[in-house]
Amino acid sequence: MSLAKEALQFLRSTQSGVLSTFSAKFPGFPFGSVAPFVLDHSGQPIILISTIAEHTHNIIANPNVSLLAFAGDEDLQANARLTLIGQAVKIEKNDAHLRARYLRYLPNAMSYFDMHDFHFYRIEIAQARYIAGFGKMGWLTGGNLIGGAAEQQNQEPSPLASQETAIINHMNTDHAHSLIAYCQHYHGVKANQVNMLGMDADGFDIRATLNDGTTKILRFNFAQPIHDAQSARAALVSMSKESKID
Repeated sequence: MSLAKEALQFLRSTQSGVLSTFSAKFPGFPFGSVAPFVLDHSGQPIILISTIAEHTHNIIANPNVSLLAFAGDEDLQANARLTLIGQAVKIEKNDAHLRARYLRYLPNAMSYFDMHDFHFYRIEIAQARYIAGFGKMGWLTGGNLIGGAAEQQNQEPSPLASQETAIINHMNTDHAHSLIAYCQHYHGVKANQVNMLGMDADGFDIRATLNDGTTKILRFNFAQPIHDAQSARAALVSMSKESKID
């Protein structure tokens, strides 16, 4: 697997990040803040931030930012991490599909949408530094990192972004047993409650509640990229066969 593909798989597997902006109050100094994020269908991170926040003031003055994406906090230096460098661009907060996607991953943000001073910003990736582990690291351009997803989106409007919510509702309502089987077959996890959260060209995520009551988000990668509901169905049927679901 190429470093770029591994880095993108890692980015799709986490919503934890630290945003660094250029301080407007103290010129020349960086300013760091916690910034949970969700990827859009082009593979770019989306953050929801308030106009009164320090980092938003900084972005308005200088949109150049970095986002450190990480997973797990038990040993941050040993775990993989990815630093994204790019520009933060304000986008439409009332995009129904993007809002639904964001809230499936980060449901505690629901109240923020009722506040007029919270807005979506997309981080348009220019460069990325991926550290997979000791001796395995490198720089990637934004095009290298998300080239496949971005290329698919730019060739023509992808129907997947608008179809995603319907696909997820169908799977959660009618095929929960399949999702439970995926958790067991692909991750060796026994779940008693599952919810599909999001689907993209490369795979999907499930929030699984385990027998001990803990929850975790599990990532499932497709064997081949998908682009619409029909190709998604074919990929899911194939996974069901592998999981020996009747």
